[in-house]
Amino acid sequence: MLKTILFVSLLFLCVSFNTKAQATDDYIDTYADEAQTLMREYKIPASIILAIAIHESAAGTSKIARYLNNHFGIKGANSSTEIRSAYKDYPSVNESYEHFLDFLKSRTSFNHLFEKYDQYDYKNWARGIQRGGYARSRTWASQIIGIIKKNNLYEYDERPDDYVEVIAPEPVVRKPKYTTASKTYIVKRGDSLYTIAKARRTTPSAIMKKNGLKSAAIKPGQKLKL
Repeated sequence: MLKTILFVSLLFLCVSFNTKAQATDDYIDTYADEAQTLMREYKIPASIILAIAIHESAAGTSKIARYLNNHFGIKGANSSTEIRSAYKDYPSVNESYEHFLDFLKSRTSFNHLFEKYDQYDYKNWARGIQRGGYARSRTWASQIIGIIKKNNLYEYDERPDDYVEVIAPEPVVRKPKYTTASKTYIVKRGDSLYTIAKARRTTPSAIMKKNGLKSAAIKPGQKLKL
């Protein structure tokens, strides 16, 4: 009996996964041409357009996609009598695509990206759109990049054969600044006893003992004896 239940559960998961994969494949086949047309006009990767649409509309299966033709999660007034929603409606899906590009071009948070990145640099486009506040999730850009890689959407970007992908610079790690004369340190945002102790070649417990701390919790602006 248990084996039967496990088999049925596994079969359901496989069917569900295959259905979602097929829905995504069908979506790409349907809208790839529209994404490429907009790519050539606006010089933004077709992969970015498709991946964001897939993500925001669940490959065209979400309610706002089905009832409002809204594939990019853009909010606004709508005249739908079928659902109540804070999202904008469109006469057609293609108009949703076109408005998405107009939206990016018309907002100061995003329009500088068109000058900064080319139509092949999908990774920096994803990160730039996230920085501009398009989505609240901190992992949004990573999710978009993941969709592009999983579905090989970069193949729609018409990259030259000799194109070299831009490598993002390593993040700058801020080192703690010390007041050597008084042998004290003022805690900065993002600091921890571990990072301070490592930079000072001591241990968190030693700093705690010297400052009479009962826990390792510290806060910005706090002065520590070292």
